[in-house]
Amino acid sequence: MIDILTYLLILFVKVIEVTLATTRIVFITKGERVKGAVIGFFEVLIWVMLISTVLTNLSEDPIKVLIYALGFALGNYIGSIVEEKIGVGTTRVEMIVKQENGDELAKVIRSHGFAVTLIQGEGMNFNRKVLISHIQRKRTNEFIEIVKEKEKNVVITINEIKAVYGGYGILKR
Repeated sequence: MIDILTYLLILFVKVIEVTLATTRIVFITKGERVKGAVIGFFEVLIWVMLISTVLTNLSEDPIKVLIYALGFALGNYIGSIVEEKIGVGTTRVEMIVKQENGDELAKVIRSHGFAVTLIQGEGMNFNRKVLISHIQRKRTNEFIEIVKEKEKNVVITINEIKAVYGGYGILKR
């Protein structure tokens, strides 16, 4: 019974530790260094305590290593889900539509509180409008649904960007 509780504890704590690691990396790459450092502090505290438990009597109980590895794998999976939900950062959404549909799509986007810039473009056979928006990453799905609901024949590309200075609605100082 004690072994099973130890295994479950190792699994649970490793999942938490790797989830924190995933989140820390995202914060740091998005320029949130202080948040990343604070998370890193707790991540290492957890790791040191956990690894000392796993390495104790390892030759007598090698299953702890398998449980530790399983916790690592699950932590990566769960960490990626948590990171997606947190949605730190900004995305650049670029939309290409028929020229005659660009102005109306821009009005719809703006009516939902998003900023958009229109640029004249030339496609293979027709003139196009290119619409560019910088939005908070956590609102990307909402934004895309608005665009797809209004415009069925649209080419959409999404890129994560590090920081935006100025602009409407997402000013970073």
